[in-house]
Amino acid sequence: MVLSDLTNQRLKEFLLMNRNFFLVLLFLCLAVSLPAFGSKEKNTGKTAPPVKVQVTGVVRLVGNANFPELQIKNSEMSWYIATDEMDKLYDLQHRRVTVEGEETVTELKFGNGLSAGTRRELKKIRIISVDS
Repeated sequence: MVLSDLTNQRLKEFLLMNRNFFLVLLFLCLAVSLPAFGSKEKNTGKTAPPVKVQVTGVVRLVGNANFPELQIKNSEMSWYIATDEMDKLYDLQHRRVTVEGEETVTELKFGNGLSAGTRRELKKIRIISVDS
């Protein structure tokens, strides 16, 4: 019991003598980790107003089991299908389609402000043709 009291007393003395060091270390760790939390703003990208477009490409399923997304892809670019429109094209996977709809282009940004590319999304879709 005397040994544990002595150890506790030495630990308290060590912490009291080095408290400034521990405070500086704590603030340094916080300052270094702040950029990892990203921006305060939820949407740092810019979204252009919708434009009516006609798109031809192959319908494919991307994402994972929890967050599936449909995409129309051609040799030039890809368009994501709005979630509420997915049922129109879900059965046409791996087929070439031509659709008409409203394209919304969003410039994506990382939390630190760097560009993460663009996301093109189609809404109000109307199927024009389906190739086998």
